Amino acid sequence: MSDKFDVIVIGAGPAGYVCAIRAAQLGLKTACIEKMQNSEGKGVNGGTCLNVGCIPSKALLDSSYKYHEVSKGLEKHGISVKGVGLDVPAMIDRKGAIVKQLTTGIAGLFKANGVTSLFGTGKLLAERKVEYTSSDGEVTILEADNVVIASGSSPIDIPVAPVDGEVIINSTGALELQSVPARLGVIGAGVIGLELGSVWNRLGSEVVLLEAMEDFLSIMDQQIAKETQKILKKQGLDIRLGCRVTGSEIKGRGKSKKVEVTFQTADGQEAKETFDKLIVCVGRRPYTENLLAPDCGVALDERGSIYVNERCSTNAPGIWAVGDVVRGPMLAHKGSEEGVMVAERIAGHKTQINYDIIPNVIYIHPEVASVGRNEEQLKQSGEPYKVGIFPFVASGRALAADESEGMVKILAHADTDRVLGCHIVGPSAADLVQQVAIAMEFGSTAEDLALMVFGHPTLSEAVHEAALAVNGHAIHIPNKRKR
Repeated sequence: MSDKFDVIVIGAGPAGYVCAIRAAQLGLKTACIEKMQNSEGKGVNGGTCLNVGCIPSKALLDSSYKYHEVSKGLEKHGISVKGVGLDVPAMIDRKGAIVKQLTTGIAGLFKANGVTSLFGTGKLLAERKVEYTSSDGEVTILEADNVVIASGSSPIDIPVAPVDGEVIINSTGALELQSVPARLGVIGAGVIGLELGSVWNRLGSEVVLLEAMEDFLSIMDQQIAKETQKILKKQGLDIRLGCRVTGSEIKGRGKSKKVEVTFQTADGQEAKETFDKLIVCVGRRPYTENLLAPDCGVALDERGSIYVNERCSTNAPGIWAVGDVVRGPMLAHKGSEEGVMVAERIAGHKTQINYDIIPNVIYIHPEVASVGRNEEQLKQSGEPYKVGIFPFVASGRALAADESEGMVKILAHADTDRVLGCHIVGPSAADLVQQVAIAMEFGSTAEDLALMVFGHPTLSEAVHEAALAVNGHAIHIPNKRKR
């Protein structure tokens, strides 16, 4: 192995492996270092997303929803099913097989594109040198013209509920449970908490989510958040807002172990709940442990993220950083596009990202998705706006599929009609919001969307009708009278 590269990428998650592949495609001699290992102790690419995050959680979300549908959701369709069985270990094995297929696929892509794949740890030194420690402990100093840090993030631990890996677990442990807990506690009702809570609720757990914030999904459009909360409550999720956990105690022995959680309620009272399992998912932090030598020249911001500009360049020449380890939302697709941008900029292109149009999705059922600004942000900015809303209950396709909960909400500038944001809770929200994201990238107006011909019957027609409703022209719902 040569010790000199054009590009060294530290981290092979969605930001890192995509960056490495694109750099190699552009003719740059590229190496990618990854420290993650699988259960067999072998190096594995894909980072958190493919191994213990996005992909495995979606596999369980889909499996659990199929079980829920078969056991409880088909009677309306005239389908009766008796004696439905549940094999949780088989479900977990299927999830593992999907992860293995995808992570193995990255190895194949590295080989096809000429990326040198290195398993072990990378530490950034001064003058664009990287101390590479292989999985078997051998240390090599590598040099590069450019180093891209894509080290990702790790779950935040809280002292009041220390993870023991058995009764108190984090999001990784929640993906490996071999049986359904009778009673499941979740600290945090954000994206991860809602998705994991939904999985085990569908499989039969009594799920209680303790959220410190007083507003549900506070970063989202609050009309959509309130609708989502109403739907989840109907599904059986017990979401308690304004509840701050103050302590936990494991009681019992062996298989009878439980955890007693103490928390302060929204009205200031002390309360206790006992759970068979407790998932701690209060967020993630940038991963920089043993990553940066003191003299490497890279600065961190007040959040502990690596400081970068809009082009993902750090304050040290030739050093870049992308993905969860830098500012902005911790989203795999955001990191991937940053990886592409950096690779292309290293190769001399002027690629850039429109950070104002990055979709965000919660993969509960129905899905929640958003892009652009929400109504609260527009009110705060003072920018004039107008709103178009279309409920899925008025969609023929949604009714036919028995997926009629939720709505599409489009926000447009009051004077120019330019689309400023779209927020959806409903069937296929993740895919529908992308249609509006594309429109926003091209500066489309609500009228542009309204003038397009949408296929019938489709869920996409809800986007069309919401765009029509912005200017009071909706066909399949009554329009609000203009003042």
